[in-house]
Amino acid sequence: MTGCCGDEHKSEAVLKDVCCAPSETIKCSSVTATAADAMPSAKFSSFRIEQMDCPTEEKLIRGKLSSLPGISGLEFNLLQRVLTFRHTTDALPAALDAIRDLGFTPVVKGSAPLNEDGQGAPRKKAWWPLALSGVAAVSAELLHFAELAPEWVVAGVALLAILLCGLTTYKKGWIALKNRNLNINALMSIAVTGAVLIGQWPEAAMVMFLFTVAELIEAKSLDRARNAIRGLMELTPERATVQQANGTWLEIEVKTIAVGALVRVRPGERIGLDGEVTAGNSTINQAPITGESLPVEKTPGDPVFAGTINEAGSLEYRVVAAAANTTLARIIHAVEEAQGSRAPTQRFVDQFAKVYTPVVFLFALAIAIVPPLFMAEPWYDWIYRALVLLVVACPCALVISTPITIVSGLAAAARKGILIKGGVYLETGGKLGFLALDKTGTITHGKPVQTDYMPLLEQDSERYRTHAASLASRSDHPVSQAIAKHATENGLTFATVEGFEALPGRGVRGTIEATDLHLGNHRLVEELGLCSAELEATLERLERQGKTVVVLCDPQRAIALFAVADTVKDSSREAIEELHALGVKTTMLSGDNPHTAEAIAKQVSIDEARGNLLPVDKLQAIEALQARGYVVGMVGDGINDAPALAKSEIGFAMAAAGTDTAIETADVALMDDDLRKIPAFIRLSQQTAAILKQNIVLALGIKALFLAITLTGQATMWMAVFADMGVSLLVVFNGLRLLKK
Repeated sequence: MTGCCGDEHKSEAVLKDVCCAPSETIKCSSVTATAADAMPSAKFSSFRIEQMDCPTEEKLIRGKLSSLPGISGLEFNLLQRVLTFRHTTDALPAALDAIRDLGFTPVVKGSAPLNEDGQGAPRKKAWWPLALSGVAAVSAELLHFAELAPEWVVAGVALLAILLCGLTTYKKGWIALKNRNLNINALMSIAVTGAVLIGQWPEAAMVMFLFTVAELIEAKSLDRARNAIRGLMELTPERATVQQANGTWLEIEVKTIAVGALVRVRPGERIGLDGEVTAGNSTINQAPITGESLPVEKTPGDPVFAGTINEAGSLEYRVVAAAANTTLARIIHAVEEAQGSRAPTQRFVDQFAKVYTPVVFLFALAIAIVPPLFMAEPWYDWIYRALVLLVVACPCALVISTPITIVSGLAAAARKGILIKGGVYLETGGKLGFLALDKTGTITHGKPVQTDYMPLLEQDSERYRTHAASLASRSDHPVSQAIAKHATENGLTFATVEGFEALPGRGVRGTIEATDLHLGNHRLVEELGLCSAELEATLERLERQGKTVVVLCDPQRAIALFAVADTVKDSSREAIEELHALGVKTTMLSGDNPHTAEAIAKQVSIDEARGNLLPVDKLQAIEALQARGYVVGMVGDGINDAPALAKSEIGFAMAAAGTDTAIETADVALMDDDLRKIPAFIRLSQQTAAILKQNIVLALGIKALFLAITLTGQATMWMAVFADMGVSLLVVFNGLRLLKK
């Protein structure tokens, strides 16, 4: 398994495959073995919390639940508003009560959300109180500025504005303060109350109104990122036409269709489930799954995927995966999982915010007290400056900028057919210095054909040819499959093979007609001690032509040679050129012979090539590159190259469409076999890193600037709201730019 046990440099997100069953739609990446051992009877539960929008709510819930016995492994998916945690059976009611005490409504994930009364779907808030609050706040400012009314009238109008839009903020702020949490609602409540107490009624009203409007805009902006994932979910149609037991066709809900059912899809329809074509010919637009720009021809025996579009003829297909386990469903689940894993920048920002907020709060308190007490400064001026600092103190812009940027990048990649399993890989991708690639199926088409047959014995030539094909037919290696296919096409009948055994990186062995036979590469012939100078010369000649040669041997001698050739993909040449342009060096790690490896590498301009490598050799090659100081990626099939994929900083799986293993184990799964997606991934990673840096500089820079002008007495509270919420919106919109990539 890629990125599993013993690989400490991998993100915790990868480790979920160890502790989660495939059917569990939860995140358990941060659940440690200790926690699992401590609560052997515990289970996971996931709840949707509509009011949980940003790190403010996360911190409240985390603080409340972390102290409860029987609760561990808290995981927050803020973009989907989902909380998952591990608990004992008797601890769950107390946990839910604790969440409700914070003013939140937990609903079991997958259930219909409730409104504030616990009934039905959530109601949309009326817009008129906010509009009336804005009118009242502006009126209070005008009345005060023009001195058109007595002070008590101005105070009354301002109070009306605050009550119309600020009660929710006060409620959240009070809950936060009760739980010793200085979030934005607590800070804003203190600041507005302080402004009222020193007689700044109009400004208090305007601050509360602007804050509420900014919060509303920010929530709408976050919904855009949520919709990027929701858009994937809506690709699958709700109903499909299924053949009934009596032979008739009936349209039923996709989620009720069983594996093995026969489904008919008309031209222009979306395919509802993964399946295998049984009748008809058509072209399918697979862009939602693989990112391919051109439609793909489909004939009987070809796979089709849920969410893709049937463009031309009518098709019938046999369902191979239920609605909850289609390739598209696994992609969506993987993207949701990835949202829960903290990227390095996000972890840094979260730690920084824990220190930043209380420090600024204490600084504001000192500003309010020290100058009046020890420097004979006026209390009013310095208390006002302290209140302005409280508005600036919240690190919302800084904290929210990283998850929005990461999720936008993950969603943009998914639309391109690049499935990234966590923010850590999205950030690391831009730092890749060396990319190692497997040969077969990665650089080449992976569908070699037999080009040469050379018997080394004069007698029984056809008999040994049949024996070689019989051994090859039992293997799933592309070279063996090419030999078996060639035999089938030429009418050969396979013999019975006993004691068949695959020899990783070398070949296969088995017993046919009481004779022990080996079919394998040059390495295997060397190990058997059956190589000769003449055989060496023949092997070298064929290998220098870029052909892969396997030899059939009995216990005493080499019997026959079979040469197989694979063709290089045009997309591989383009991908290597793009990688070099990005400054990424390349190496090919192949189990094939060195001559073939070098010939293929030369065709696509790969920097280095190594052949005759066993899985452990590939692992050592990755370690050697890392020892030279490179950040290394490995491209393979996710199974044979598992050790190298696990050791690399990023493991890429090719041809992932429909392959459960690749989607589950790869750090990055390319949903078709196009290597050009790797340069696209690296560019997206670099763009993500650039936007993350921009957002951090913007958030901290504007905070620092406003801190300076506040200390000089030039800033007002409503200006502070513009500065704080304005930069929050700025970093959110900046992060959302990735959705257009």
